[in-house]
Amino acid sequence: MIEADQPKHRLIYRHPLFVRLAHWLNALCLLALLTSGLQILNAHPAFYWGEASRFAHPFLSVGSTIGRDGAPHGQLQIGSMRFDTTGWLGAWTDGDGNTVERAFPASVTLPRGRDLGAGRHWHFLFAWILVANGALYILTAIATGRVARVLLPAAGELRTIGRSVRDHLLLRSHSGANAGEYNILQKLSYLAVIFGLLPLMAVTGLTMSPSVDAAAPFLTPLFGGRQSARSIHFLCATAIGAFFVVHIVMGLVTQPLNLLRAIVTGWFRVDADRTEHEGIRHD
Repeated sequence: MIEADQPKHRLIYRHPLFVRLAHWLNALCLLALLTSGLQILNAHPAFYWGEASRFAHPFLSVGSTIGRDGAPHGQLQIGSMRFDTTGWLGAWTDGDGNTVERAFPASVTLPRGRDLGAGRHWHFLFAWILVANGALYILTAIATGRVARVLLPAAGELRTIGRSVRDHLLLRSHSGANAGEYNILQKLSYLAVIFGLLPLMAVTGLTMSPSVDAAAPFLTPLFGGRQSARSIHFLCATAIGAFFVVHIVMGLVTQPLNLLRAIVTGWFRVDADRTEHEGIRHD
């Protein structure tokens, strides 16, 4: 005999208010920083190591060259390797069918037109908002025990990395008793971004500021020179951008509505066979 009144699902209060507010503000800041950063990068889309720019020998650059057909072709250089990137980097076609020689198209820059000054203003504005929001989140997460309780891997959890990688590649999500918890890859990636990539990106960004360099001259040698700091800043931003994309894609292909509800309302739905504990309510 089936008990009709037995719930099929339960809701776990997964994300407190400060996590949800920080998440959405971070998302806005990172989007603005990435797009305004590309606007700034359009002014000189090349990277070097050391203190000074060696224009003839960048380790990475985006540009254009004239092909055998006499037309501009986009080109991505990584060390001694060169790749044709026509249509999405270096050279692309605008809405009127004209070929534009520009590292990144206007559709992905803030602002859309060529405006280095405005790009820098937007970049610095959202950078300071991100720093303030990130610092408040970290302090609150530590004070409330969320870092130790939710983000730090438990003893023996590192042994499950292989299985977690396989589940991600197969687009599998946790179910049942494990559905409301972060897996080992999520924990490690969140820790790397929150306590590694974001602080490093912020410090290297400050290192490139003349006023900060004058007040804290030890920062530039710490990173091996101004151009090294710029390159590290770009690599951190690229890694965060990749995390951003993977984070969104995994959410869309696994449990989009459930995850969206969790980060908007705080409540995450799991199977009813999950063990009863405080903070769970029936769906």
